[in-house]
Amino acid sequence: MNIGLIGCGNMGGGMAAHLLDLKQQVTCFDADANNLAKVAAIGALIAGSAKALAAQCDFIILSLPKAAIVDAVMLEISSSIKPGTIVLDTSTSEPETTKALATKAQACGFFFLDTPVSGGPIAARSGAMTMLIGGDASAIEKARALLDMLGAKIVLVGPSGAGHAAKIANNMLCAANLVLVGEVIRLGEAVGVSATDLLEGINAGSGRSGVSEVNFPKWVLNEAFDSGFTMGLMRKDVNLGVDLAQKSGVALNGFQAISKVWADSIDEISDAADFNEITKYTGQTHEQ
Repeated sequence: MNIGLIGCGNMGGGMAAHLLDLKQQVTCFDADANNLAKVAAIGALIAGSAKALAAQCDFIILSLPKAAIVDAVMLEISSSIKPGTIVLDTSTSEPETTKALATKAQACGFFFLDTPVSGGPIAARSGAMTMLIGGDASAIEKARALLDMLGAKIVLVGPSGAGHAAKIANNMLCAANLVLVGEVIRLGEAVGVSATDLLEGINAGSGRSGVSEVNFPKWVLNEAFDSGFTMGLMRKDVNLGVDLAQKSGVALNGFQAISKVWADSIDEISDAADFNEITKYTGQTHEQ
């Protein structure tokens, strides 16, 4: 496969390394020279620009921070993309942006799929990501071999925009569960139950979640806080959920309280911190 990758940070760089391990040809571009140097050092080809990359690749993977940047990159490269090319947007983007880009892509003779990912940099590096796929069914089938290289779980959730809607919903629940599990851990400790024992009980019952089963033992209880996903990124995703609900006319009475916790914690936990560090903030009284 002739694969291009735009955005070579923690996630994109991990995907590039994994594809190179599988002996795929990968051409990369990133606005950050340091990111490009890292992927060049492991054998990736480097394009002089995003447009140059787009002109030569049959598959283009986007690994970018937010919808506005995805939109800007697509505006830059669309005229250079070859007919039949498939663009895989692995970013956590906005469904309406995705739908618009897919419509423009179809008019230009190529395909734009929403393929947001979960699992963090470790999963990106090992090909163990979960991918939530939305878009044209024929293009998804053509991209299946590449999708199977990138992810261990490939879930088709519907037409264009569905993948990004599902990813926003997933991250909303992750954000909520981090706050809630953090609170019950403090509650348990206050009445004499250790965090380890409490989690064992929760994970044997109906209250378990990915956060209680994975995040707490892997990144929180040991105070590693090195998941590779930041507070700033999760705050962005929390806001995406709130905005999507407002545009859709859905009341998020419970989640509004969760979103306030993420917003209010900014003075104590910076955007650069690991997102699991929200648990340092939960269950405590804070001055307003």
